Amino acid sequence: MTAPVDELVARMQRLLDGLEAAGDPARFFLGTYLRTTQAVGAAIDDGLFEDAGWVTDWDVDFAGCYLDALEAHRRDPASPPAPWREAFGADPATRPEGHVLLGMNAHINFDLPQSLVRVIGPADFADPAVLAARARDHERIDEVLAARVASEDRALQAAGSRRTVVDRVMAGANRRAARVLLRESRRKVWANTAALHAARTAGPDAYARRVAQLESAAAARVADLRRGGPVLLRLAVRGFGVVLPPA
Repeated sequence: MTAPVDELVARMQRLLDGLEAAGDPARFFLGTYLRTTQAVGAAIDDGLFEDAGWVTDWDVDFAGCYLDALEAHRRDPASPPAPWREAFGADPATRPEGHVLLGMNAHINFDLPQSLVRVIGPADFADPAVLAARARDHERIDEVLAARVASEDRALQAAGSRRTVVDRVMAGANRRAARVLLRESRRKVWANTAALHAARTAGPDAYARRVAQLESAAAARVADLRRGGPVLLRLAVRGFGVVLPPA
């Protein structure tokens, strides 16, 4: 892995060690994210992306959104944005996969469009060829995530996720549903990134309003994640991602 990704992984591991020692349920999402970051680093090394340097910068910036929120929560639980407050404040008795879904909601639906608009500057948005390359590399991350689904399901079981007979019967369908909802949410992320860029060009106040709307939408998604029943299948059908309203 490149030096920036190595440093990111080391930072994540230090935080994970502390969470595991404390028995903090935030360890479930961080453990998943650490392994995913290592997989992205390996994909960068393997030449999966068109612009490895840009993907590296994006990977580090994106992860920083979550890690900064986690460290802020540990200092003052009231300080992170609303989607992260919902994730970090979840009932500790929530199943590990529930904690992971809450983290995914905050990180994908809220953090990711903001990270993308930071690492895709106005000049890139103005260049169709560059923007198309950025979009293709964004889509290639889906390949990495899809390849991780089964392994992460096994890791959550090893971490203590209680599986009923129904859970075991539905395992294959749930894994397929997870791949579907990841692709669906990331397509919506790209649209939200374009909306944030348009707001950026209109000025800081317009941008702040759109980020506030994104925060509200991601926080509202939590109600769907906490409902009982086959959560992954429901999200695969109804959608996991959020969409900014028209400006």
